[in-house]
Amino acid sequence: MHAMQYELTLPADYDMDVIRARVARVGHLLDDWEGLGFKTYLMRERGVNGSAVNQYAPFYLWNTMEGMNTFLWGGAFQGVSNDFGRPSVRQWSGLSYEEGGTVDRPARWAVRRRQQVPKGEELAELMADAVGETERLAGEDGAVCAAAAVDTARWELVHFSLWTHESPKADGELFEVLHVSAPGRGRLGRGRQW
Repeated sequence: MHAMQYELTLPADYDMDVIRARVARVGHLLDDWEGLGFKTYLMRERGVNGSAVNQYAPFYLWNTMEGMNTFLWGGAFQGVSNDFGRPSVRQWSGLSYEEGGTVDRPARWAVRRRQQVPKGEELAELMADAVGETERLAGEDGAVCAAAAVDTARWELVHFSLWTHESPKADGELFEVLHVSAPGRGRLGRGRQW
């Protein structure tokens, strides 16, 4: 499992209905993408749910590197680059994935929390804690799924979870989910990824 995200921070007066219309128009194009666990089309709107910015920030979990590379280099990602400029694409190695009790219901909200891996700490223990946090999140009421991943270049953990309601029991930035393409969600390995 491999996590990926890019963020497009837009002007404060940007009409976010443009993003909603874009996702309504093209969101289905990845509904059967080979190698994709799921893509969540995420948006934050300035002044809504504590967001200071307007942002479009899709988050992906990939089953295969080939699927991710085909997306990035095969032309699909070029549309985003053409319309908004080429964003920096963050990538994390998967640590854990769990499905929640509402996995068959539509995700409406997402929470992403990034945190630095403290220097001098035992990595095995920290990664085990991240796995435990994934299990906790997935067990909460309204959880669709939860994942944890790590960027070993920046030593950063990311916790990501999808929810059916806008009051999740998760700390982090809250995003509205506009669409979910999940062709390979059933093939994402559950639990610890090592």
